[in-house]
Amino acid sequence: VASDTYVCLVFSLLCRCRQSCRLFFSHEPLKIVKARGQYLYDENGTQYLDCISNVQHVGHCHPSITKAATAQMELLNANSRFLHDNIVQYAERLANTLPQKLCVFYFVNSGSEANDLALRLARQYTQNKDVVVLNHAYHGHLTSLIDISPYKFWKLEGQKEWVHVAPLPDTYRGLYREGHPNPGQAYADTVKNLIDEVQNRGRKISCFFVESLPSVGGHIILPPGYFPKVAEYIRAAGGVFVADEIQTGFGRVGSHFWAFQLQGEDFCPDIVTMGKPMGNGHPLACVVTTKEIAGTFTANGVEYFNTFGGNPVSCAIGLAVLDVIEKEDLRANAVRVGSQLKKLLKQLQAKHTIIGDVRGVGLFLGFELVKDRVALTPATEEAGLLVQRLKERHICLSTDGPWANVIKFKPPMCFSMEDAERSCTTVQLTNSMHIGMQMWST
Repeated sequence: VASDTYVCLVFSLLCRCRQSCRLFFSHEPLKIVKARGQYLYDENGTQYLDCISNVQHVGHCHPSITKAATAQMELLNANSRFLHDNIVQYAERLANTLPQKLCVFYFVNSGSEANDLALRLARQYTQNKDVVVLNHAYHGHLTSLIDISPYKFWKLEGQKEWVHVAPLPDTYRGLYREGHPNPGQAYADTVKNLIDEVQNRGRKISCFFVESLPSVGGHIILPPGYFPKVAEYIRAAGGVFVADEIQTGFGRVGSHFWAFQLQGEDFCPDIVTMGKPMGNGHPLACVVTTKEIAGTFTANGVEYFNTFGGNPVSCAIGLAVLDVIEKEDLRANAVRVGSQLKKLLKQLQAKHTIIGDVRGVGLFLGFELVKDRVALTPATEEAGLLVQRLKERHICLSTDGPWANVIKFKPPMCFSMEDAERSCTTVQLTNSMHIGMQMWST
């Protein structure tokens, strides 16, 4: 009886958890009790290959990270308003990865907190309120960020009058596709047209707020030249350019440390936000901007401080993450393994018509499932079933995109060639066995 009562209690709590907080594999959630590198372990000791934990950037429970955290915790973890070397050293290390004019750092505790502060900075500097964002964007869960996240606000109170939504530059299913001679310019012109409409209504723009690579929007790789032209238009309208690197920063794209650098070595945003991978699971985030923008924020007469942002432990962990990225050459690993994974996914695409597109860079990859390669009808149900079947074969993946039909890869950066091979082999096996044979043949 006692055992039955316990089971009922656990089931009741699980049901409440499902209602209040979305879980992975919500019909049969995993209880993970241990993790190492790119592997998760449940309470029975079963190992799962983790293809989705971009927060644990250099690998779960990396010994160098836990050692740095423990050592600093044993020594000091104080309010950030005391002087300490760690925060200065960390800012200097980050500055070395960024364009020179991005040199003022505000350390905070989460990506949402960073994006909220970036919005405040933009508005204080420009003295304008309106924001231009991309359709399907997601920038965080604070009220200020829900307001600029179409992914969320379409389902809630709707679009505010000061928010202006530009088309997502999706060259697979968007307005301008792969055959277009210059999709970057064409999509940038849609932002220019939107700016003109806003100004004709007597409104003024504070910023263009954008993920450097749209993630929730479907793992979109933006066309070349898009950012520089949009920045030109936004600045001419009196606004600033904010690059949200919370999902994609710290070398995930491989060839560069920051995803905005894919748009050209000379391109530089006015504000950059970072988070998630920054602390390898520890709550650590940051906003970096120029002296001019920071100066207006300081001059407003309202002091800014953050009790925990940039505390000694957080900065010790951040420094350790940078060390591991360098020592283990994880950017090069992202290039090698990401290229191989993309190649294997392309091979699957050639065999199976349901795979409409394979896209990505480094270890930021996705493949989109469609019922018809001409109409591009999203294969949402099939994508969900594929994720569930892969989980049953001990591989953790999930879906993204407006129609939840994009299978995404954002694994820890220690993901290996063997992991890539295993993932694609299992996708092939699972597809053939479980998801409409007629849709998995060319």
